[in-house]
Amino acid sequence: MTHRRPLLVAMGLATLFATALSANHSWGNYHWARTSNPFTLKVGANVSSVWISSLTGAISDWSQSSVMNLVQVAGGTRPRNCRATAGRIEVCSERYGRNGWLGIAQIWVAGDHITQATTKVNDTYFSPNYAGGYYNTSAWRNFVMCQEIGHDFGLDHQDENFDNPPLGSCMDYSDPPDANQHPNAHDYEQLEIIYSHLDSTSTVDQSAAVSKMPPAMGQINFEGPEQWGRLVHSNANGRIQIFELDFGGGNKVLTHVLWADPADARR
Repeated sequence: MTHRRPLLVAMGLATLFATALSANHSWGNYHWARTSNPFTLKVGANVSSVWISSLTGAISDWSQSSVMNLVQVAGGTRPRNCRATAGRIEVCSERYGRNGWLGIAQIWVAGDHITQATTKVNDTYFSPNYAGGYYNTSAWRNFVMCQEIGHDFGLDHQDENFDNPPLGSCMDYSDPPDANQHPNAHDYEQLEIIYSHLDSTSTVDQSAAVSKMPPAMGQINFEGPEQWGRLVHSNANGRIQIFELDFGGGNKVLTHVLWADPADARR
């Protein structure tokens, strides 16, 4: 009897700790529609040679999920416009200019279903010529690539405070991001939650994805922030923002933006 109270306390703390760590970082209810798991999602490579390692690494990491398999394929767009392709993800790198953003993830949705997606990384900042090369590291490239692709199938962040201890997940923010270059167990757990149900149709099929979108929604080019729509989310310091462009009838384009720290230009 003398040991029962400490045992109960320990069990209670263990339960509380497990609950606190349970995955709860989905991006709304957005997901790719599919009729079976694991499903295959194509990722078009429209990136320069300095990004290939980060892209193949992210594809390999996310394919460790029990519900999906990412397959790298030839790019289907020009990196400058990075037009989306129905039924898949296009990943692009280019010198997009000093417009403030490091990386962007965009998803086209019909209701809760993602129909196409893009990831863009801005080589203007990932170069030796910006902030003494502060972002020109494999850690920054791996972190940004892993996170933006993660958004493209419905994941949100585990934590948005850059000053908190790193969680060992690319869906967590830290600066520098050395400890957050890959997914962790909670990211895979969240994917299992998001994709625990099956759908009657599949948006990873190109023709089915096209049929769900108004023509104008599938053809739009995004040249800059003025086309992203209204701001619907911003973290405390404004470095993480989400914009929504609403086409009506449940059809939207959502843009997740990771901004560079203005202080980095002075490093």
